[in-house]
Formats: sequence, structure tokens, C-alpha cells
Amino acid sequence: MKPLSIDGAWVHAPRVHADRRGTFAEVFLSDGLREATGRGLGLAQANCSVSRRGVVRGVHFADVPPGQAKYLTCVSGAVLDVVVDIRVGSPTFGRWETVRLDEESRRGLYVAEGLGHGFMALTEEATVVYLCSEPYTPAREHGVHPLDPAVGIEWPAGVEPILSDKDAAAPTLAEALAAGLLPRYETCVAHYRRLAAVDRATAADGAARVPDPYGTAPGPALDAAPGLPVVGGAGGPSL
Repeated sequence: MKPLSIDGAWVHAPRVHADRRGTFAEVFLSDGLREATGRGLGLAQANCSVSRRGVVRGVHFADVPPGQAKYLTCVSGAVLDVVVDIRVGSPTFGRWETVRLDEESRRGLYVAEGLGHGFMALTEEATVVYLCSEPYTPAREHGVHPLDPAVGIEWPAGVEPILSDKDAAAPTLAEALAAGLLPRYETCVAHYRRLAAVDRATAADGAARVPDPYGTAPGPALDAAPGLPVVGGAGGPSL
């Protein structure tokens, strides 16, 4: 995974294997994400959106904590994905960066809690799958207008943006700042560190507790399932 210019955003470009059957790609690797970001992605919800050409979804974000981290990939068609740094006090506050996600490259995008996120569908139909760290909670969800001229996202020319009523009524970045809706950078960074510490502790505790199903390594072994024979006393069922 490679970091974008905005801290907390990473892109994964998998190797796409092709043969006469079609293609195969590892579009998400938890170990790769953990190595890059210092923490894993606890999956709380998976979403799938299908959008016609020109549809803009976003720019969305959630209160931190707990926020909502996302990992996205486009499984059909193509979208222009955008990350906006809306964290007050961030060195890159107000900056945005785009990544094309499509069915050919199979790229994935990780967006940390506190960052704004949105995309525009570039093809006649585009299907995006999101893995989310927290469930959707309407009371904590907010948005910034995707066409805010002060932010100045460069959406593709010649494509008429199609917005939901909610996104069309979203405040500008300046209005969201004045209303106190935006997350603070120091709060987000502290939250990232807290999550990383919990992730490390959970991983260490899990490694200590994982039983050896065959009883060949030091530590607890799994008992054979009731009614199934034991293989050579190793503690596992005969299959």
C-alpha cells in the first residue's frame, strides 16, 4: 500500500492475474493494511452502491470518535474517488486528492476516520464496495458540499454532477467549520494511536490464546470433537 499526500489515506494496487478464464486479484490484504497504517480494519459493515454516470456521492464524514474508516474498491465500471482533509488543524486542511478506481486496475483505497470521502461515477454504471470499521449511524454522519468552490475539487469536465437532495443541501467547508461539525486533527491522531494500541494488544492476546488443534506446539490444544476419533493422540479428529 502506498500513502497519498493526505495523512490517513492509502491506495492498494494489487497484481491482477489474467488467463483464459478471466482475472484474479487480491483486492484487500489485512496484513498489508496493518503494516502500512499500524492497525487493522475491524469490519462492522459492508456496503455496495451502484451509480449511473455523473452521480456524485459525498463528501461524507462521521464524528470522531469513533468515526468510520473505509476501504473501497470498484468492482464494475469506474469512479473518480476523492479524499478531502477536513480535520481542523491538519497541515493539509482543505486539501483534496483523487484516485481512479476501476474494474481493470482493481485498486483499493483506505480512508481513515475523520477524512472526507466521495466519488463520481465515470461509466454508464459503476459498482463500489465499501468495507467500514463502524456501522452507519445517522446522528454522527455529516457532509460537505462536493461542489464547494472554495474546496475546488476538479471533477471530470463534460460530466453533469448528479447529487442526492441531502448532498445538494450540505454545507460548504467554511459553513461546516463555523458550525463546529468538522473533526479536529489532534483528536483524530489520538484516536488513531488508541486504535493502533488496541489492535496490537488484541493481536498479542489472540496469538497467546490461539489453541493448537493438533497439540504439537506449546500451549493449549483443542479437544477432539465428541464422538470423533483422535488421530494418533494428537487431539484432532480423523478426517
